[in-house]
Amino acid sequence: MIRILATLAVSSISLSVYLSPFVYAGPLPTPLREALSSTGVPVEGVALYVKEVGAARPLVEHNAERPMNPASTMKLVTTLAGLELLGPSFVWRTEAWLDGSLNGDVLDGNLVLKGYGDPKLTLENFWLFLREIRARGLREIRGDLVLDRSVFALAEIDPGRFDNDPTRPYNVGPDALLLNYKAIRLQFIPNDQTGGVRIVSTPELPQVNIVNELTLGPAPCDIWPERPAADWAQSRLVFSGVFPYGCGEKQRNFSLLTRNQYFLTLFGQVWRELGGTLQGSARDGVLPDRARWLATWESPPLADVIRDINKFSNNVMARQLFLSLSLAAANPPVTTDNAARAVRAWLMRNQLDFPELVMDNGSGLSRAGRISARHLGELLTYAWRGPLMPEYAASLPIPGVDGTLRRRLSESSAAGRAHIKTGYLEGVRAIAGYVSDGRGRVLVVVSLINDAHAVNAQSFQDAVIDWAHGQVMQSGRCCAQ
Repeated sequence: MIRILATLAVSSISLSVYLSPFVYAGPLPTPLREALSSTGVPVEGVALYVKEVGAARPLVEHNAERPMNPASTMKLVTTLAGLELLGPSFVWRTEAWLDGSLNGDVLDGNLVLKGYGDPKLTLENFWLFLREIRARGLREIRGDLVLDRSVFALAEIDPGRFDNDPTRPYNVGPDALLLNYKAIRLQFIPNDQTGGVRIVSTPELPQVNIVNELTLGPAPCDIWPERPAADWAQSRLVFSGVFPYGCGEKQRNFSLLTRNQYFLTLFGQVWRELGGTLQGSARDGVLPDRARWLATWESPPLADVIRDINKFSNNVMARQLFLSLSLAAANPPVTTDNAARAVRAWLMRNQLDFPELVMDNGSGLSRAGRISARHLGELLTYAWRGPLMPEYAASLPIPGVDGTLRRRLSESSAAGRAHIKTGYLEGVRAIAGYVSDGRGRVLVVVSLINDAHAVNAQSFQDAVIDWAHGQVMQSGRCCAQ
């Protein structure tokens, strides 16, 4: 086999990638060839790997060694590495420290908040954390809110770099003090009597200017103003046009403020609700040696966090976890380089040699990410045989039931019988996970599509899951050879 060695430089990391000829273990099964023919995707744009756990050889292996962009199925690598390197009970801390003298309930100085990368410091959890701080006797802060993000040694990321849409929440960069995903949730509430649509923001931030020019009218339910006219620099969103009536309420998330603007505004709102006051502003800084500890917030355990990452394909949380993998290999500060090294070392320790693997952020929201279908399948097989399989498999969406597959395959016999991670980027569609007969037989299924027509290929990947479930349901062992 001739191999061509190529070098990719991603986020200052140079990784060697082996490009091999396409590997065919026979043609695609007839039902899958037929399903693919209607999508416009050529067979060369598809990599497929299907193998029963415990079988000697794959049932289907098509282009399986070709390095492909896996989109969000890259989260399968990140979350399994997190479970094994950090442990399912791992938690992230956020600390409050007093830099000044506390006289009664008045702090003559600064309140320092030091973050360690919590992916789930949501609005509700933040309220509980500040309530704990208030309960410990602090009311008035006469200095500043000092935000210590130094555990993550990262330059601030341009939120419009990936797709020139900085308002989209998936473009929020990693942050050791990530608060509520730095996002606002907008609910669109139609009113048939007035013919208008009410827009409700949570949290309601005064700096965000939402212009509502929506009217109710006839339109399909999947057509509505998901992409408003946006001015990120002015924190302005303009919604106009027809909102389809009869379709119920909708909601979408957006990010418009800088991280310190967002943190200060949300802190101020919650702190005032709790009876507190803040005289100063918010600024970046480092916890001084003279500061005194006041309170600590702990995130949910990692086993719970990966459910949000995989079920709902949360890119921001995945990037937080990926960076945190540095903690398994090196002392802070946390860097992308250290995270990538930690993943590679973990794979090698477990005899998983993936030379083509490219991970630049761990979420799959990347044009550079690469892995082969075979190696993603081998990773899933390794996970199934491991002690943390229940936590890992339970984090994946179930067709027709929840997560990103809640509305897919609901009429299929595979509904409720599989755990499948999905992925989608422009030019990329992916699925990877497990299909079961419910009686012990399990297939590992990976389908990666890299082609300009990938947007049309959802039906093909649904057919892959259907076909795999049909195979595993056959009497006897479907795939052992």
